[in-house]
Amino acid sequence: MNLNRTRSVDAEFRTIVRAHQERVYSTCYRFLKSREDAQDVTQEVFMQVYKSIDDFRGESQLSTWIYRIAVTRSLDLIRKQNRKRRFGSVKAIFNIGSGEDEIDVPSETTPEIELMDEEKKRVLAWAVSRLPEKQRIAITLNNYEQYSNQEVADIMQTSLSAVEGLLHRGRKNLKKDLNSYFTSRAG
Repeated sequence: MNLNRTRSVDAEFRTIVRAHQERVYSTCYRFLKSREDAQDVTQEVFMQVYKSIDDFRGESQLSTWIYRIAVTRSLDLIRKQNRKRRFGSVKAIFNIGSGEDEIDVPSETTPEIELMDEEKKRVLAWAVSRLPEKQRIAITLNNYEQYSNQEVADIMQTSLSAVEGLLHRGRKNLKKDLNSYFTSRAG
């Protein structure tokens, strides 16, 4: 192997990491709501990018490809944690095992909204978590991560009109759930 080529590839990869690391971490954090999980998934994303950069076909922008990996990896971890929680619940029902298998539920706070009232923050996170998966992804990427509608479409591998529909329905569902919640609290 040519040592100079290896150094060149490593330097290019470091440049990619520097350019995208903060936004990848932020994207992962939005889904995972845990700093540790977001750091772990961010590392996994860049390991996957490093291993499969030669497979990148250039059908989308490099950044879009990287963020798609970040979203996919984040959702995979959420699904895995949910399966563990469900299994933990089944074990608890049948008194199998000790309490050591308990899974910590990620906190529902995010750095950007720490200054918000705690109840509003909790309720908003609850309402977003109730959205269907595709609506939740579109809302998270667009509203929290500030991706454009076209970038969201690229990341989700769907059309711009599909994303606009997801955002519209997602916001409508959020408004309905939040109105219902706060109306019931006021009465």
